[in-house]
Amino acid sequence: MKTLRSILLAALLPLASVAFAQEATDAPAGFVANAAADVAFDDLLYVKRPIAVFADSPNDPNYIRQMELLARDPRALDSRDVIVVVDTDPDARSDWRKKLRPRGFSLVLLDKDLKPVLRKPLPWEVREIVNAIDKFPLRRQEVQQGAGLGTGG
Repeated sequence: MKTLRSILLAALLPLASVAFAQEATDAPAGFVANAAADVAFDDLLYVKRPIAVFADSPNDPNYIRQMELLARDPRALDSRDVIVVVDTDPDARSDWRKKLRPRGFSLVLLDKDLKPVLRKPLPWEVREIVNAIDKFPLRRQEVQQGAGLGTGG
């Protein structure tokens, strides 16, 4: 009887951990995190405003918390042309890691000119991120140009 229980437990344990891992990474519709290996850094110049999230492991509690926070309000990020780029494998030596040189967990906000504006060693709420982005010079220019488009004849 003990052997049968052990076999059943051994068979079901991997399924439970896969289901848990999938549940932990599921995000609301609209939120997309892009792997650093899949996003060419230079292709984003003046197109998107990257938020790079680095960790030494996808199991880093700060990384997990940051992804949860970002997934809460994807519309606020999308309206500011944000792309979320993640890198949890220091050994892969991605282009993003080479250019931004993070240590451990790091959140790096870049403007559309691809220059780092803010670096944070701890997770940040979307509200804090968008408030910071709204102060970027290029974002202010976008807002002014957008306001000017609706006032002409």
